[in-house]
Amino acid sequence: MLACYAFFKNPHRWEPPAPEIRYLGALLRRRDVLLGDALREENRLEKYLSTDTPADIISSCMHMAQLLREEVSNIERQIKAHIKASPALRRDYTLLTSIKSVGPQLGMHMLVVLRSHDFSSAEQAAAFLGVVPIEKRSGTSVRSRPRMSKIGPPQLRAKLYMSALCGKIYNKRMRNIYDEMCLRGKPKMVAIGALMRKLVHWCYGVLKTGIVFNDEGLKQVLPT
Repeated sequence: MLACYAFFKNPHRWEPPAPEIRYLGALLRRRDVLLGDALREENRLEKYLSTDTPADIISSCMHMAQLLREEVSNIERQIKAHIKASPALRRDYTLLTSIKSVGPQLGMHMLVVLRSHDFSSAEQAAAFLGVVPIEKRSGTSVRSRPRMSKIGPPQLRAKLYMSALCGKIYNKRMRNIYDEMCLRGKPKMVAIGALMRKLVHWCYGVLKTGIVFNDEGLKQVLPT
């Protein structure tokens, strides 16, 4: 059955991501895990300090939180060194962070996602990340408002959300999009969702074209 499907549909042959992309992705995942552990330990310490907790327990918690923060810093140094050592990664990272409100963390995560998958369009990338609206056309709730699909990696979607909030303040084009949608009566969260999709489209676009993003419409092609 699979052979027949492949014969008639002729799907694209899957190719694994480049080794430097896989290594960067592993470093980013490890960094996120360690950061989550550090935040939990720091929250635990705050609770201990506000209660009648033995000094030995507080000392142990402080020591563990410090170790986790040090390891996060160590992983971040490895990430920076890895990007700096690869001309291709350095170029892609520069393109992505040329978009105002795309910071280092979102830029690195988008680099891994967009270079790990052979997306045929920006719309396909947005669908993969779960930032496209879905509309119910059957069932008992067909009159409900369209909502974001929320499929795909939630951690990256959270980074897109925070960048969209930043963009509606500091990115002129994003602010115009947000204000225009609100004037048309769209709910604020719908407008934020549109900004998240726009960020994905721009990230896809700068990597596809090799052109640095510019609010004024000027084009600068980075050397390959």
